[in-house]
Amino acid sequence: MAPAPFSYLPRFMLAHLPTPLEALDRLTKHLGGPRILIKRDDQTGLALGGNKARKLEFLVGDALSQGADTLLTAGAVQSNHCRQTAAAAARAGLRCELVLGGEKPKSPEGNLLLDDLFGAVIHWTGPERRGEALESIASSLRREGRAPYVIPYGGSNPIGGAAYAMAMVELHEQLQKNSQRVDAIVVASSSGGTQAGLLAGQALNGFEGQIVGIGIDKGEHGEGSLASEIGALSERILALAGTPPVHPMREAEVDEGYLGGGYGVVGERERDAIRLLARMEGILLDPVYTGRAMGGLIELIMKRRFGRTDTVLFWHTGGAPALFAYGDALFDV
Repeated sequence: MAPAPFSYLPRFMLAHLPTPLEALDRLTKHLGGPRILIKRDDQTGLALGGNKARKLEFLVGDALSQGADTLLTAGAVQSNHCRQTAAAAARAGLRCELVLGGEKPKSPEGNLLLDDLFGAVIHWTGPERRGEALESIASSLRREGRAPYVIPYGGSNPIGGAAYAMAMVELHEQLQKNSQRVDAIVVASSSGGTQAGLLAGQALNGFEGQIVGIGIDKGEHGEGSLASEIGALSERILALAGTPPVHPMREAEVDEGYLGGGYGVVGERERDAIRLLARMEGILLDPVYTGRAMGGLIELIMKRRFGRTDTVLFWHTGGAPALFAYGDALFDV
């Protein structure tokens, strides 16, 4: 039997896998169809869960194989990626340094509180771009004799994305076991690594449904678009697999019609989606990523994008700790 794609990559086990696959029966009934399933990557276990745990298994494995002593990454103040990176570093016995945009708040809340509990060193960049500070700090650490391993935003590179190509294999096995099919997967898309990995996994194992990303921020994509960036990353992930795809690569589909007030700005769409899923299914979404993506999915259903007899899977990428930093925006007065 041929080895599984990516099995040669160094890996440091962090996540509780496979994550549950559940039916959202009450939400389905409330919306009048299609049938909605949810893939619970909010239940990966590391630091209250989230999709980054899968990616960090390979990123930390790569860091350790290179002799790194520090994980260095960047994000927003309430970055789920930074929170899970800090936890992974603690688990692996590595130092963690985080480059966060903005100014240090008076009191830490949500993910920022957890960053501190995990022992991360935080660098605040104020109005400056975090990416530039990231490279400067990495150079400074090397001059001090340290060996930093730089992780891009969201862990979105071929090594991190490979984890989600493998997640598609996991989903395929769960669907087969339960004699289920899925016509479409909907997922929050920002740095693009999760969706790119899913697309690569689709090419490798032949999933026939659509993979729809809901853009959650405007981002900066240079000459191209988020969809083109995701497509290019998918191809790099497939190259890393070292095996030819079973099916042709499909174009990335990203719906950027639900950006609302911009990154991290909670509006009526996000509030309604978070409240609806909590009250219908007892499942928590986050205010930045999954709240916006679920809001987008609900609106797509209302627009009849999916047939009433279809089955749509919402891939829950986690992020619930950020809820505790958005109380004023979410509180039902």
